[in-house]
Amino acid sequence: MRAAIYNPYLDTLGGGERYSMAFACVLHKCGYRVDVQWDDDSIKKDLENRFGIKLAGINFVADVKRGDGYDVCFWVSDGSIPMLRARYNFLHFQVPFKDVNGRTLFNKMKLYRINNVICNSFFTKGFIDEEFGVKSDVIYPPVDVEKFKSKRKKNVIISIGRFSQLTQAKRQDVLVDAYKKLVDSGKIPSDWKLILAGGTEVGAGEFVSELKKLISGYPIKIVESPDFSKIVDLCGSAKIFWSASGYGIKEKKEPSKVEHFGISVVEAMSAGCVPLVYSAGGHKEIIENGANGYLWEKKTQLIERTKQIIRDDVRLRGLSREAKEVSKIYEYAKFEAQVCSLLG
Repeated sequence: MRAAIYNPYLDTLGGGERYSMAFACVLHKCGYRVDVQWDDDSIKKDLENRFGIKLAGINFVADVKRGDGYDVCFWVSDGSIPMLRARYNFLHFQVPFKDVNGRTLFNKMKLYRINNVICNSFFTKGFIDEEFGVKSDVIYPPVDVEKFKSKRKKNVIISIGRFSQLTQAKRQDVLVDAYKKLVDSGKIPSDWKLILAGGTEVGAGEFVSELKKLISGYPIKIVESPDFSKIVDLCGSAKIFWSASGYGIKEKKEPSKVEHFGISVVEAMSAGCVPLVYSAGGHKEIIENGANGYLWEKKTQLIERTKQIIRDDVRLRGLSREAKEVSKIYEYAKFEAQVCSLLG
């Protein structure tokens, strides 16, 4: 049996790419020979290092020919509907595309060849179903929750996300501004620090340079393109996780620019970090406000809530325990079971 994987964004090494490789691993485990379309097979090592997964048996080839000659094809959409030719075809949307003329007659014809449309969250599903007139399945991204352990916690706030400014900005600049206000106002003890970690491979150069100027003189550190072991270490030792992804965006108008799910949020939660994340997109599916973390809409809310839980150790520990428990919803085994179910 042969399976084809297509994802045009592999070199961004983001959550959608982790999803694609997880799907490839499930197919391989089910006995398929798996071919991933990419011109340079050195990407394999980059993917393994970033995501902490082994891709032994996964092949990287120049062209999977839209699934022609394959038993299964898993295709990540760029907003268009491809004419897939495998015996069984999965079309995956990791972005909630809107206003892309999804309901054309030609698209409807091409969708006849698609057996399952898969989305990474109910947030994404809502837009995709409306845009293309389909009934998609939601399979949440898999998170290796068992690899993230709570270690001896330090007075650290972390944020993990690409520094790229292409399509979807994670808005680390907003977090820097909020943290500087905490420091300048004396609302945070002097031994606390902020760590911003994320990929810088694509579309991040100027932005990172500007951030480095902004953080000068403050206890803020930037970690560029950390491998998986570094991410595990950061999540294990930090007490709080911040995200401003989607800040300043009207999600109903530009859904692609807010967080579509939030894998890094779940990774941090599984290590006992308390999440304080911007209230938009997929974040709202993960966080129950006040139970396993907090959603915020204004920087003042982020600042005040952070100040409160830093000063209330009992509350911080309680939120940490609940965050770890909720993270189990997204464990890899559940992803594998859902994919296997679709495969039959």
